[in-house]
Amino acid sequence: MKVLDSKIHKILVLVASIMTIGTMGYMLLSNYSFIDAIYMTVITVTTVGFGELKPFSPEEKVFTIFLILTSITVFGYAVSTFSEYLVSGRFFKQFKHRKVEKQIKSLRGHTIVCGFGRNGKQAILKLNNYNKKLVVVERDREMISELDNEGVLYIQGDATLDETLLKAGINTAANLITALPSDADNLFVVLTANQLNKNCKIISRASNESSYSKLKIEGASNVIMPDKLGGDHMASLVVTPDVIEFVDRLTIEGETTANLEEIAVDDLPKKYLNKTILDLDLRKETGCTVIGIRNPDKDYIINPEAETELISGSSLIVLGRPEQIIKLREFF
Repeated sequence: MKVLDSKIHKILVLVASIMTIGTMGYMLLSNYSFIDAIYMTVITVTTVGFGELKPFSPEEKVFTIFLILTSITVFGYAVSTFSEYLVSGRFFKQFKHRKVEKQIKSLRGHTIVCGFGRNGKQAILKLNNYNKKLVVVERDREMISELDNEGVLYIQGDATLDETLLKAGINTAANLITALPSDADNLFVVLTANQLNKNCKIISRASNESSYSKLKIEGASNVIMPDKLGGDHMASLVVTPDVIEFVDRLTIEGETTANLEEIAVDDLPKKYLNKTILDLDLRKETGCTVIGIRNPDKDYIINPEAETELISGSSLIVLGRPEQIIKLREFF
């Protein structure tokens, strides 16, 4: 692609040079005005067959011959290059790539997912189920082909580099998930993302216990250890199988099958601000139940009292059947 781009740039420079040389040559040799000189140059290099404005001297004829032969060579080279560009399909790929870059630049509040491995794919599936805007950063060409086929916005490159995250829109992103296989790479991504956007929520994958504190120190809001979670989950199915199975049934699968919903108090109608959960009366209006609240200090209260005040900056965790959750969204 870079070779073809350099060829096209070379062609543009050559064409511009021919037009300049032709125009200047006719102005000097024939005393033509600028408009007449450029007119003669155009009809000469395009070989359209129009006659000269006045009879040529031997010097002018030699210059015109030189101009015709040079232009034929350059235009032949140009046709050959553009044909290669079109036949290889790279022209359309580059056009599509530019379109994707434009779409990414227009995103606001989106999520960047670094790595299209097992954990990255699971994260993308969940985000797509909730119709969340996302951009994937991946450097493996095979993975890129899969992303391309699925119609997912992506940036091909190293997620640990500043320029790659900037292309993915880190400055305007609300969240970043780094699910790279290496803890060291995840640490670099967290460090880079935190420097580029302090307001971005960063969620990182980790394989080793020793990496947990390092990732938190460098700015990760949450650190997930898939292997540890998997082991805990399997052991819990032995200790409290019914509880775990019930919780699994609450897993959020998508917009129409959700059993849990998070509501920011600031998104509620202003009349409910500084009122109580009882005043909200969700049970009567939608059938849903408030099972938790997160206060502005990020402390969670499980099964809060009905008299709990709805303070700005806090969030409600609501439980309900899918049809009740849909009604809840319609209600607000």
